[in-house]
Amino acid sequence: MFTDNASVSTLGAIPAAAYWLQATLLGTVATTLAVVCVASVGLAMLNGRVDVRRGVAVIAGCFVLFASTWIAAGLRSLTDPGDGVLEFAATPPPIPSPPELPPPPPQTRDPYAGAALHF
Repeated sequence: MFTDNASVSTLGAIPAAAYWLQATLLGTVATTLAVVCVASVGLAMLNGRVDVRRGVAVIAGCFVLFASTWIAAGLRSLTDPGDGVLEFAATPPPIPSPPELPPPPPQTRDPYAGAALHF
């Protein structure tokens, strides 16, 4: 979608939101949902509740979801007779490190002191 990470921040809010949506739909959330879907359909197939055709459709749908970037790049390269090099979408920007937290204050009172002495 974008050629580099710097263009995301310079274009404005709408392209940044589109980039975030793309990263979300192809990231960890989508991977987790795909694993749950394939596992549940596989379990239903083992129980005889889902036929093989439906199971293959679920697996093919997951394949199309995660390979959509490469499929689109391949189709675009067929229509654009350039140098024959496929251009892929840019990788998402790195996640910034969390801010440094101050150390906790020292605890002068022990809430568990003497707890084992009461009968």
